[in-house]
Amino acid sequence: MSVSSFKIACIQLAVTANKSQNLQRAKCKILEAAQHGAKVVVLPECFNSPYGTQYFSEYAENIPKGESVKSLSETAKEANVYLIGGSIPEREEATGKLYNTCTVFNPEGTLIAQHRKVHLFDIDIPGKIRFQESEILSPGSALTHFDTIYGKFGVAICYDMRFPEMAMIAARKGACFIFISATKKGSGIQIFVATCSPARDMEAKYHAGEILATIGHEEAIIYADIELEKLGIIRGSIPITMQRRFDLYSDIAAFDK
Repeated sequence: MSVSSFKIACIQLAVTANKSQNLQRAKCKILEAAQHGAKVVVLPECFNSPYGTQYFSEYAENIPKGESVKSLSETAKEANVYLIGGSIPEREEATGKLYNTCTVFNPEGTLIAQHRKVHLFDIDIPGKIRFQESEILSPGSALTHFDTIYGKFGVAICYDMRFPEMAMIAARKGACFIFISATKKGSGIQIFVATCSPARDMEAKYHAGEILATIGHEEAIIYADIELEKLGIIRGSIPITMQRRFDLYSDIAAFDK
């Protein structure tokens, strides 16, 4: 059976250092979203813990045995929704390696997909910030797609979205949606995109992006001043071109003759 339309809810959760509180808050918001007609619910990255390399080990859990996964499974079933569980720090039992991992559940509460963040957030902006996820986390080794009654979906986590090959591959495999737990970005490859992030903590060490201009929902013209010299600085500080994972996808540029 396929369904041609559905309501989606992205939960912008205020995350604290209290894991139990985060899980309970997420459960309440998921149930609230379902009561308002949502059939697909998305949580943000690291919804059960503060985000930062200093926190990953402390909050890491086994999948599927950990308390966060069990809570998500039970809540997806109670709410009768597809639940894209943002991400949690995962500790692999066999190796002890840590991953930033998204778990996905169907309306019966069954774990139907698991995505480990493929592109780790390693940046070095001179005089501002150095952040290296790879000092703690291991990268995932596969792209993730799963089937629902609404169609095929794809999953990405935060920095993954800066590498459009993932969305392009999902689209070419027939996916109608890609869920990004983190921040907001559209795409021009004819696929719906849903993004979800935590409520913004202005006291956090790192803030992503700069808003050049904004406007409400009314009809209007929006303007922004573009300073091209900033582009070179950004490209040097956040070196996306050096972080491609061609072991997982082809170099699309190589086919541009």
